[in-house]
Amino acid sequence: MSNPMSVLSPEALSASGRSSEKLSLPLLQSKMKCDPEGYETELILIYRQFNSALDLFRQQAALNFGSTTGVGGDPTVAKDLGDRAMFLAHVMPFFRKQLAEFPSQLAEFLKSSAPTIRSGLRCHVAEALILLVNRKIVDIQDTLALFMELQALGDRNLKKLAFSHVVQSIKRMNEKHKDERKNRALQNIMFSILQGEDETRAKRALTTLCVLHRRKMWFDDRTANAICTACFHSSSRIMIAALSFLLNYENVEDDDSGASSDDELTAQAPQVVVNKEDIYKAQHKGTSASKKKKKAKLQRAFRSMKKHQRRSSESNSSSYYSPLYHLMDAQGFAEKLFSRLQTCNERFEVKMMVLKVISRTIGLHRLILLNFYPFLQKYVQPHQRDITNLLAAAVQACHDMVPPDAVEPLFKQIVNQFVHDRSRSEAIAVGLNVIREICLRIPLLMNEDLLQDLVLYKKSHEKAISAAARSLISLFREVCPSLLVKKDRGRPIDPTARPKAYGEVNVASNVPGVELLEHDDEDNNSEEGDGSDDSAFSGSDNDHDNKEIAVDGNEDDDDEDDNAVDEDDDDDDINSIDDDSGISDDEEEEDEIEAEEVEGREETDGSDKNDDNEAGERKPPVKESKARKRKFSDFDGQLIAADTSLRALKKLAEAKLSHASSDLTDGILSNEDFRRIKELKAKNDAKVALTQQGFKIPSSDQLSSKRVDPAMLEAHVRHKLSKEERLALVRAGREDRGKYMARAAIKQKKTGGLSNRQKEHKKAMPLAAKRAKVVKSRQEKKIKQQRSGKQFRGKKAWK
Repeated sequence: MSNPMSVLSPEALSASGRSSEKLSLPLLQSKMKCDPEGYETELILIYRQFNSALDLFRQQAALNFGSTTGVGGDPTVAKDLGDRAMFLAHVMPFFRKQLAEFPSQLAEFLKSSAPTIRSGLRCHVAEALILLVNRKIVDIQDTLALFMELQALGDRNLKKLAFSHVVQSIKRMNEKHKDERKNRALQNIMFSILQGEDETRAKRALTTLCVLHRRKMWFDDRTANAICTACFHSSSRIMIAALSFLLNYENVEDDDSGASSDDELTAQAPQVVVNKEDIYKAQHKGTSASKKKKKAKLQRAFRSMKKHQRRSSESNSSSYYSPLYHLMDAQGFAEKLFSRLQTCNERFEVKMMVLKVISRTIGLHRLILLNFYPFLQKYVQPHQRDITNLLAAAVQACHDMVPPDAVEPLFKQIVNQFVHDRSRSEAIAVGLNVIREICLRIPLLMNEDLLQDLVLYKKSHEKAISAAARSLISLFREVCPSLLVKKDRGRPIDPTARPKAYGEVNVASNVPGVELLEHDDEDNNSEEGDGSDDSAFSGSDNDHDNKEIAVDGNEDDDDEDDNAVDEDDDDDDINSIDDDSGISDDEEEEDEIEAEEVEGREETDGSDKNDDNEAGERKPPVKESKARKRKFSDFDGQLIAADTSLRALKKLAEAKLSHASSDLTDGILSNEDFRRIKELKAKNDAKVALTQQGFKIPSSDQLSSKRVDPAMLEAHVRHKLSKEERLALVRAGREDRGKYMARAAIKQKKTGGLSNRQKEHKKAMPLAAKRAKVVKSRQEKKIKQQRSGKQFRGKKAWK
């Protein structure tokens, strides 16, 4: 059998009933697409050539069975086979009936001969099969396992090609809508490969699942649980890869440099900037065609800017997500991983990764794993390697559902090992920060004596220590001010605040925020009442308009108030004054003052009946309470209540306050009411934020979802610089300094005028000064000569 050529000879064409010049495969391919029926004979001929080349290749492969590089004897056979495979893949949409067996032949050839054939032929045949999948001739479900096997062959180009094909195919399949049945079938294939014993294939399956989950193509519970389950794989490489993905979900990078995503490439692209000149040119300058092009370019720039802003906002957002959220059995996962941590013999870095994943799982799901805290206690030492990461894991594992008794030994260990006078300043600062973070989650661990001892570090000269101690003070000003001494309490918002007992939960018995709506209605009613009072007393002095109480002599209202008072008296016989939890001591004092004012006002009214002319002069003004404005629409009924008892006045005030919200207590709120509640909550939060001096205590859900950054535990701590870092600082300080030069060289290069010393030499002096200078110089010269000529030769020994 002669080797088939990539060019059709005239003999082959004449055999099919044609006589023509030589045609190459690309030219024949284009003609077949234009006229499929007219070139059916040529297609059958080329398909037979492909089958014969495939048989010839298998025979040569059997002869060269011992070759390590595949079929190396005749490279033209491999090239010819690859060209015809690509040709048939391109024209198959037009000849599906004639090439029905072609996709299965390609898949079978890759499955059986891929490890032994050359890299170029493997890539050509894989590209042909990918072309058939992209044109939906072959289903991805039938070839997914094959492409996962091709990634494990060790061929870098083929691995890159197969990996990108799998990811892009699944992305294209889920673009418009998600087919759950098809996705589930593909996931079952990937999960079976991941759970297999072949380490290379399982590693590629895990990498593919991680990329699909990070790109939110398979963003479901099954994929997240499969990735989490890979932490228990028998291979340590797969376990480390799964742990790394769970710890650094936002910054997951594939092991292969060629598997970079399009998102990463677009993120590295420079941001497009649009100025006013471009917008003006697109609207007013040029022809209509050029304006259209400029407008289209502007629209692309705007879309690029919006995309960049959206991605930057997503990357900088405080919301935290982890696949650990989707764990179906979080408690079982944490217990199983902790048991593996206790028995594994991996290096220290791997143990730290397992420790972090366990602590993050406990914090996210608020689990109770009591054996975990004594395990951490063994490693809590200032000299321990990666101690800040370990302490951050300890903080992450603390939440309000853990019994304080279980965490107390670990808490005391941190206090005793880090915070003492002989410890280094860095260790004290880190210890105080860790204590603050743990007490933020479990405030019951702190007692008064320990807190007052820790607070004394605020006087330290080290900034890191003093800042950590002051942050601890500001925390307990909000949580429990009673544990602090009086000078450290400041001005807390709630002086009687205390931490919740273990297991204590606040259960909402009403719609959250409905009291804000009631108070808002009361304020509106009081404003309306003030307006009616002003209209009633429009002729009186303006200074007394807001201090006087409107009097209404309606007898029907009096009867109603009498009935209200009688009912209040009956209630008072049942309920004592101590049970009135809604009335504070300040309000009782205000009520007593108001009762005295009401009695004085009654006497004033009696005197007004005797002498009507002096009524305006003798009527004393009544001051309204600053804490709460009260509207007395019926003065006579309140006089009777004042004569009855002070307790009745309290009940009447409560009845008046609850009367305005009678429409809300029926339990039915409209959409308008909910909208008002939302607005009032926002206003109230803004007021609290403006008036609040300390920091806002986050809720338990916010603390559980928040990641503890080890760098935050080392805030303001100055680390010791290495020799290279010190040299870099020295060189950075020398950049602006010029080259060293001697003074003489500087004088020689100096340009400009004379120096002050040179000017002194040329300065004109008086005649007397010149003579004195000459005389003085002569005397000095004479003395110098005398001293230089006279030498001591020793004492004479004879006379």
